[in-house]
Amino acid sequence: MSRLTERDGKVIWHPYTQMLTARPPVAIVRGEGALLYDEDGREYIDAISSWWVNVHGHAHPYIAERVAEQLRSLEHVIFAGFTHEPAVILAERLLKVLPDNQSRIFYSDNGSTAVEVAVKMALQYWRNRGHKRQKLIVLSNSYHGDTFGAMSVSVRDLFTEPFWELLFDVVVVDAPVGGKGNEALAQLERAVNSDDIAAFIFEPLLQGAGGMIVYDAVPLDRMLALCKEYKIPTIADEVLTGFGRTGKFFASDYLINKPDIICLSKGLTGGTMALGATSCTEEIYEAFLSDDKRKSLFHGHSYTGNPIACAAALASLDLFEKKETWDDVARVSLRQKAFVSAISKHERVRNPRRIGTVMAFDVAAKGKTGYLNNLRDWMNDFCIDRRVIVRPLGNVMYLIPPYCMTDSQLESVYSVLTAMLQELPS
Repeated sequence: MSRLTERDGKVIWHPYTQMLTARPPVAIVRGEGALLYDEDGREYIDAISSWWVNVHGHAHPYIAERVAEQLRSLEHVIFAGFTHEPAVILAERLLKVLPDNQSRIFYSDNGSTAVEVAVKMALQYWRNRGHKRQKLIVLSNSYHGDTFGAMSVSVRDLFTEPFWELLFDVVVVDAPVGGKGNEALAQLERAVNSDDIAAFIFEPLLQGAGGMIVYDAVPLDRMLALCKEYKIPTIADEVLTGFGRTGKFFASDYLINKPDIICLSKGLTGGTMALGATSCTEEIYEAFLSDDKRKSLFHGHSYTGNPIACAAALASLDLFEKKETWDDVARVSLRQKAFVSAISKHERVRNPRRIGTVMAFDVAAKGKTGYLNNLRDWMNDFCIDRRVIVRPLGNVMYLIPPYCMTDSQLESVYSVLTAMLQELPS
């Protein structure tokens, strides 16, 4: 039998990858904690939690045990007209940790679909109440997913360019970053004066794919207060920021004004399997209650509320009830803060930043910065060759480690990044 990498090259089309020029993928055969192992037995440190999902690390034995138990009783059941205990318990427990204004949980499959549900909720909320409001306000640098609704409420950039003409219109206002709070608020105030605005969607405090952009809660709070004044529903995309990433359970926990709709995925199951959830207030939910069936939310997925995925999420929530997990969140956050400080004066480092367990910095590079900057491939290969898994966003390097990553593993990652900075091509 030929090697996995060779077999992959004959049959697989990978995401976000130019298949003609990409280096062969690393064939991973098992994981444990913050480590992954390839088919030759080589050990890699997963410094980005495998696309930001594995908050508790890989192959967590407790989550695996709970999933195995669920598999022996119920693997799936249609979620229209039926229910099951894991879905009910998960919704109950999510509502206990979400902001107090959240009342209902709608399950889907992943982050993009959680956003898709939120967008549909917001648009149909107005329609069901007899108003025709069709535009959403979005932030510059935003990314909310790759389905068409999620692309529409994302910034028009490389990820969406082939489909621009097919996306619905949105109103873009500046993200309140780097002293732009007043300007962003003024832009938002002009936007909400329109009678066509259905909702305001945002990534709270951390814009992920847009470049790991960190911003403060205070200006965002002012923007949310303005939306509440104009009775515009707000949508928090917490797909990345949920489940401890920013140091609190949700980034919305830093806000005084709470969103009306919240999108969850990634860390929801501890990275074990795909699951999305969209929560909303009772006011949003009640707009869909009617004798007229046309006011129903006609949205669903074959695997909506999958019992196995719900069991994984419940196991992950169990781990978040342990003091040790939050001790690890605090520990990793402090280590990240110290590393940001240590590299901040390097001549090629620009805008070093951190929020909770997430840290990032820009690397000064020739040519146009952004996702296609050629420095991205060099930095990625440098780290992978030294058995550290990263995925730079163009010239933006970031670390999003699982909370179980040990101090020695973190030091190994920091040593590789420090060496990378010393050997950067001119």
